[in-house]
Amino acid sequence: MPSSQPPRLFARVLGAVERGGNALPEPATLFALLAGATLLISGLAEAIGLAVAHPATGEIIPAVSLLNLAGFQKIVQEMVYVFVNFHPLGVVIVCLLGIAVAERTGLIGAAVRALVLSTPRAWVTPIVVFTGVMSNVGADVGYVLLIPLAATIFHAVGRHPLAGLAAGFAGVSGGFSANLLISAVDVILAGLSQEAANLIDPDYTVTGLANYYFIFVSTFVVVAVGTWVTHRIVEPRLGPYQGTVAPEPLTSLAASEKRGLWFTAVFAVISTVALVAGVVPADGFLRNPAFPDDLMRALPFSYLVPFLFFIGFGSGFAYGIGAKTIKSDKDIVGGMNDAMSTLGAYLVLAFFASQFIAFFNWTNLGLIFAVKGAGALQALGLDDWPIPMMIGLVILAAIINMLVGSASAKWALIAPIFVPMFMILGFSPELVQAAYRVGDSVTNIITPLMAYFPLIITFARKYDRDTGMGTIIATMLPYSVAFMIAWTLMLALWIMTGLPLGPNAPLYLNS
Repeated sequence: MPSSQPPRLFARVLGAVERGGNALPEPATLFALLAGATLLISGLAEAIGLAVAHPATGEIIPAVSLLNLAGFQKIVQEMVYVFVNFHPLGVVIVCLLGIAVAERTGLIGAAVRALVLSTPRAWVTPIVVFTGVMSNVGADVGYVLLIPLAATIFHAVGRHPLAGLAAGFAGVSGGFSANLLISAVDVILAGLSQEAANLIDPDYTVTGLANYYFIFVSTFVVVAVGTWVTHRIVEPRLGPYQGTVAPEPLTSLAASEKRGLWFTAVFAVISTVALVAGVVPADGFLRNPAFPDDLMRALPFSYLVPFLFFIGFGSGFAYGIGAKTIKSDKDIVGGMNDAMSTLGAYLVLAFFASQFIAFFNWTNLGLIFAVKGAGALQALGLDDWPIPMMIGLVILAAIINMLVGSASAKWALIAPIFVPMFMILGFSPELVQAAYRVGDSVTNIITPLMAYFPLIITFARKYDRDTGMGTIIATMLPYSVAFMIAWTLMLALWIMTGLPLGPNAPLYLNS
């Protein structure tokens, strides 16, 4: 629990960040202005001939201006497509439709009370951060489900709901490259690392377990640091909650609520059995038949969003039947309607954010900045100093992450530079990938270019209508700085000890 105020200088810095950020226009307006600025910069960049060579193919990547007829036509033609295909949009809407049923029937309220009443108060924060880290196995589920739920839990125990939101966000997004399990991201990054490694050694193989030991230990580092920052910096700075949203009352569960939870548990068991039957056997009905012998590649990650809808809808329906809170189909449809009515502000944000991100990608500015930054790091000439070079890569990845949101897109761009370079010096692709993943995670929570950032603002405004971009950045900045320091130190210590990063994944080649 919070016990002291953060240092005055640090508090003043965070206050300045918050005031400066909130002094900016509304987030939707800001994204619109950033989109306009991108247009102007793209025109200037093309005029001066800004371009780089792709590190893998040698293809010239020029800055593309949108300040011309072709750019105008592309913007107009793609506007609706860009918005409708904005990655978080479909995830948020479909998942929330299912979650709305669980909320309307009373399942979420009962589950929160049962969890809070059975959990020691001292364990609430680490459990929230840990659950956020682990939620990454389920792709984007943490953003949609865990983060707002964390705010509800903190509010229920008398703590500031935005502190709970921050702790959940820190685990889900700041701890993106930590986990006790292997996810699709591990497989994707490993495939890109192998392609880059094959430029030097055509027979080199990088598996999805390449960083498993490292991300396993990283989980506990992220949880410990995230808990400390929440208690020592974030909560003291936020102070007591003065808003008008009432917390979930911590009363004992009624007999009907307990019966509803038992019905939900039965549904969960049936769903789990069906899921295992669908993915474990080689001919499982949920597996990708193109990869019968590769479980990680055969897992149906594309099914996650529909599955989450099914889980939310089914568990809410089961609870409603058991607790007798469902009287007719109007209760279910009404819950879904209410959920959609709360998304109006997010849809406005998502429209302008999607256009800005699309403009930035079309102009190639993010790719050009990434390659330029990688070249600057390579020019430092610290070839005989692995730890400073890896720290430099961490910092570079953190900076690039502020401009290019996708972890795989960034790695696809810079892996062909750094993986071969460090292989020539005797360092393994697995080590380079681990350093990249640290930097890629720590700035997720402070960049507005992260696709779910507008959704976090929407969640926060439930408790404080005046929440702006500056509030979120100032609240999350301590996590970002602390994760950067602790995780980088961990990487340095790992290099010093010479421990493998995963099964058959040494730090050095030929070791």
